[in-house]
Amino acid sequence: RKSYTADFKLYVVTYSKDNGNRAAGRKYSMNEKSVWEWRKEEAELENLHPRKRAQRGKKAKWPNLEENLLKWICEHRCYEDMDREQKGGANGSHTIQAMEQKIYDFKGGSGNWVYKFMWRNNLSVHAQTSAGQWLPDEWEKKMDDFKTFDELGLQPSNVINMDVVPMSFDIPATWSVVETGTKTVCVATTSHERTCFTVVLPCMANGDKLKPMVIFKRVTMPREKLLAGVCVVCKTSALMTGGCYTDCFRSRFHNRPSSGPKSLLVLDSLAAHKDTSVQKHINSMGAHIAIIPGGLTSKLQLLDVTVNHPFTCFIREEWDNWMTNGEHTFTPAGRQRRATYVEVCRWVLAAWDRIKLATILNGFRKCDILPDSESDYD
Repeated sequence: RKSYTADFKLYVVTYSKDNGNRAAGRKYSMNEKSVWEWRKEEAELENLHPRKRAQRGKKAKWPNLEENLLKWICEHRCYEDMDREQKGGANGSHTIQAMEQKIYDFKGGSGNWVYKFMWRNNLSVHAQTSAGQWLPDEWEKKMDDFKTFDELGLQPSNVINMDVVPMSFDIPATWSVVETGTKTVCVATTSHERTCFTVVLPCMANGDKLKPMVIFKRVTMPREKLLAGVCVVCKTSALMTGGCYTDCFRSRFHNRPSSGPKSLLVLDSLAAHKDTSVQKHINSMGAHIAIIPGGLTSKLQLLDVTVNHPFTCFIREEWDNWMTNGEHTFTPAGRQRRATYVEVCRWVLAAWDRIKLATILNGFRKCDILPDSESDYD
């Protein structure tokens, strides 16, 4: 197949008017049908740029139908008050083709029309990267009711936010560079993807980062000498319980850089946070507790909004560097052992140190936890 410029096509059309379509085809070594089609499009060719080779991007044949269909797609992707079954229903080309046949009783042929429709309207099929949280009814009112602690007159140095980040001893990357056309990509791991631990990240509204806590699933403490910058707790399960929070609050509150008579803890609606013993322990230290309403973590939990994602990426980089350049030991069967507890603590400390001050401050700003505090977070 060959492509020709508009200038050349008009030259062939002029020649064919004097000598005929067949003679023009023989002279320029092309099909007579092409010459005939160019003569029909002579008016359009004259309006094109002389060096343009094709007439791509033609207008829609049924503009009203496509306009209504595009509106339907946008509505079903953006509306928050629709049913769960309809939420995200128009996220594939098959759904688009089914809806235009159902609503408009229109059959545009094969899927070729669907892809052209998507191209004309700048639509594409995207893979799911994360599942969005379903916001509760009247969530804006619940956010305003949650921020009643503004009346306490707290300073940024006395507001602490904590969150739990579940991690694994193996964190392979989700992408790799391989030869084009490869259908299966193998990634080297230590086969401990299901061996998990938990990281508790505390930070303050003035940007200070407190000592992180790491919870390992084991009965006794490791024999290795652990790093001083990380608080290590061992439990029969790697989950955060009320006892862990009691120990964590005691060490964080009394050892934070600046403590005042009034303090506030902002926590999500985890079951351990609602435990009566935990709340009494927090109040005994002279601190108030603010539980984020269920379903509003994506709006009010600043660690989820700005910190947890880069922290997880930094942990993955540390694991990848350890897999590539670290010292490894092997079992008698030749399988590589997982990283030691000291190495995991080093990953957590290195990743936590890489979190920037502006990242934490921007998290408080986006969640609007302290609207009356300093606004210069750049």
